[in-house]
Amino acid sequence: MTGAVDPKDLIILTPSEKPVAEKARALGARINPPLDALADAKAFVIGVKPAKWAEASQPVLAHLSKDAVIVSVMAGVPEATISQGFEGRSVVRVMPTTGVAQGQGVASLWSSHKAALDTGLSLFAPMAETAVLTSEDLMHAATAVSGCGPAYFFAFTRALAQAGVAEGLPEDVAMKLARATLRSAAAGVVGDEALDTLIDRVASPGGVTQAGLVVLNENGALDRPVKGAVKAAVDKSTELSG
Repeated sequence: MTGAVDPKDLIILTPSEKPVAEKARALGARINPPLDALADAKAFVIGVKPAKWAEASQPVLAHLSKDAVIVSVMAGVPEATISQGFEGRSVVRVMPTTGVAQGQGVASLWSSHKAALDTGLSLFAPMAETAVLTSEDLMHAATAVSGCGPAYFFAFTRALAQAGVAEGLPEDVAMKLARATLRSAAAGVVGDEALDTLIDRVASPGGVTQAGLVVLNENGALDRPVKGAVKAAVDKSTELSG
């Protein structure tokens, strides 16, 4: 647990057994209690598949306080739509990465209500680096960059390992080196130091790393597909929100 909420104050509603819920139960959380237990809830976090949210919300509506803040971690569903479905309650949208489970995530937030935004920040700041968006429309781009981004880094790491195998490394060694290099690189991103500075720290002019970087982005070979991937994710997020 990250310390954002005392486990004894947590109520978790889940349709199936999950290890994380059982871990929370062991720390004092209530799992699937009678719904009238929701009456004192200050925030209701909904994290279901976007197509299922309206159906999932119906049983709880009569039990939530009118002042309860709805915290949505669903991609693509607009604030106004969620608020309408929850009978006018204030909403904060949050797009977290899976790293929140280790207290090292990233979370983008948007709300038109300051109190709801403050609730979202209080919940996610202890387990994520937070970014408050200036427009709800930017949630699509934030989702494409940070929500989808970990998969891009994992895919690159896989390709790096495969390239090592092509150069003669045993597969297990190449994979171990690539995965450890991903962790090592992430550990080097401290504060707001410029990424160019971080690159220059590894890539000496005329050196081995510089030779690889020249090939990696020759004629935009790296920048172009990354921009394309983010654009495709934005387009898909926009489509789902419609």
